[in-house]
Amino acid sequence: MKKLNLFLFYHRNSNQIGIDFRYDHQLKEELKLLKDVKWSQTKGCFYIPANEGSLTGLFGHFKNKNIRIDDSLVDYLMISPGTSDEMVETAIIAYQKYLKGLRHSESTVTTYTCFTEKFLKYHGLKGSYTQKDVARFVEVEIASKSYSISSHRQCISALKHYFDYSDNALFDTSELKRPKKSKYLPEVLSKEEVIDLIRVTRNLKHRTVLALIYSSGLRIGELINLKLSHVDIDRRQILIRQAKGRKDRYVILAESFLPLLYNYLQTYEPKLFFVEGYDQSQYSASAVRNFLKGSCHRAKISKKVTPHTLRHSFATHMLENGTDLRYIQELLGHAKPETTMIYTHVAKKDLMRIQSPLDVSIKELLEKSGKGDSNLRLSRNILG
Repeated sequence: MKKLNLFLFYHRNSNQIGIDFRYDHQLKEELKLLKDVKWSQTKGCFYIPANEGSLTGLFGHFKNKNIRIDDSLVDYLMISPGTSDEMVETAIIAYQKYLKGLRHSESTVTTYTCFTEKFLKYHGLKGSYTQKDVARFVEVEIASKSYSISSHRQCISALKHYFDYSDNALFDTSELKRPKKSKYLPEVLSKEEVIDLIRVTRNLKHRTVLALIYSSGLRIGELINLKLSHVDIDRRQILIRQAKGRKDRYVILAESFLPLLYNYLQTYEPKLFFVEGYDQSQYSASAVRNFLKGSCHRAKISKKVTPHTLRHSFATHMLENGTDLRYIQELLGHAKPETTMIYTHVAKKDLMRIQSPLDVSIKELLEKSGKGDSNLRLSRNILG
């Protein structure tokens, strides 16, 4: 087993922790990865500042790497607590490991640690926190800086997890309330706009991507991660692996999409992923958003359109075509039917049967007057 020997020495007007080891190129390269590590030409060794943050970082870096660290020569009374930022960083690394242990997604871990780090840097690393500490942080760092309601809710969730992990809240964390979700109706394209959008997309790969997102109701992340082996042309379905909520599901593969699909596969010959970038690398979501923006401009669509707009349009048009809401929920991969219910507010299927009171009133007046001109304008006297 490889071994690192630590020792204290005075250098550059402060205490340092020297790192001694039998020369090993791989071990040397591993040490260089630590941001605090420096080389002393005078002492002929690597060293780190003699503080808790740097020392914790060293032990954490070599954990589970079959390397033994001998700190028997280190007098811990000479080790400083470290700066506030270093202590916060150490706390955040430990919190990050806790979140990963709970099997949260990488996206959730990143979001939660970001908000928690802001909180700890705002108040400093303390032994305990009050509900007023949280309220003051949210007021100054979240609400006043115009974070969205969704981000505000994520921040509260992040802090709840942190207090559960650290057990340093002087209050019942269930008392932390998230603001109510904003309820926005999704932006939806008409069926004609979708066809126009696909037609004006000049690049074959881009056209295939947009047609697939709409025809199968995919999330942008599902498209990016879709592998060729999960496209089953014979059964006319696509397997979506471990999507949102860690769920597998099948979506439909449109019959009308097949000619475009064959053309695309023969032209680009992707190897692993359905859509690939240069050197068979995974395609990026930003690339999809960029060419979608250009296609909307050419199609003269003034609505704010994102890849998710095509998914919204898929669900709305399915509902308007008479597809049962339960099947749409399954195809979209929604955990709750309430999430899918939002499309009932934008579907035209039943709304188109409702007449405006203005139309009814004019129709009644026309019937009474005996006039048959249904195109009478409101700007003139329809009874005169």
